[in-house]
Amino acid sequence: MTQLPKFTAALLHPRYWLLWMGVGLLWLVVQLPYPVLYRLGNAMGRLAMRLMKRRAQIAYRNLELCFPEMSEAERHQMAVKNFESVGMGVIETGIAWFWPTARVNRWMDASGLEHIRAVQESGRGVLLIGIHFLTLEMGARMFGIHNPGIGVYRPNDNPVIDLLQTWGRMRSNKDMIDRKDLKGMVRALKNGEIIWYAPDHDYGPRASVFAPLFAVKDAATTSGTWMLAKMSKACVVPFVPRRKPDGKGYELIILPS
Repeated sequence: MTQLPKFTAALLHPRYWLLWMGVGLLWLVVQLPYPVLYRLGNAMGRLAMRLMKRRAQIAYRNLELCFPEMSEAERHQMAVKNFESVGMGVIETGIAWFWPTARVNRWMDASGLEHIRAVQESGRGVLLIGIHFLTLEMGARMFGIHNPGIGVYRPNDNPVIDLLQTWGRMRSNKDMIDRKDLKGMVRALKNGEIIWYAPDHDYGPRASVFAPLFAVKDAATTSGTWMLAKMSKACVVPFVPRRKPDGKGYELIILPS
């Protein structure tokens, strides 16, 4: 398994103080009631849309490519919703990393857990397929509460962020594994473990396969799902961590394999 980062005194160097203060502020903020956090996250996202003009332009262009049949007003509304979700994603990182399990449980529902049990009873590993939704951190926490597994991740260049993201994601899970450690993933799956994997990445023309995505005929993705399933004989199980509307919490949806 991947060698995970550990806390050292070097992480208290003054160059990291501002980051540690930001983490402390996030911890304080997520102590607020969830309905307040929901409104705050949406407001943060709308503000980010005004300030991050280049990112907003990229979002508009992507929506134009994927949904040419939509009116400009419809695409604008979708872009606003996306940025609101970006703001909530920041808040949810703090929720997923810092909330106690009992509080997370009060704001989540789960369906389809029987699909995981059925695979585990057969003795096979579970290749849990997700997407890099903005509810990614909440999805990892919610799933781990019911079925602790192993997350695939990219080590961060900043050692403080690297430590925090591995610690936070392991609050309810067993371990983390570097996305480059293919042998480690296959070994874990053969041992009957659950591996969380998200294949929605563009690794460039040489390392990608291409498939239709909405109105885009050739969108880059990876064949990693097929490769891992073939090499490990694991069962592929999709899941969706869904944010309920109007600040009502979350739903973890596990689909049949």
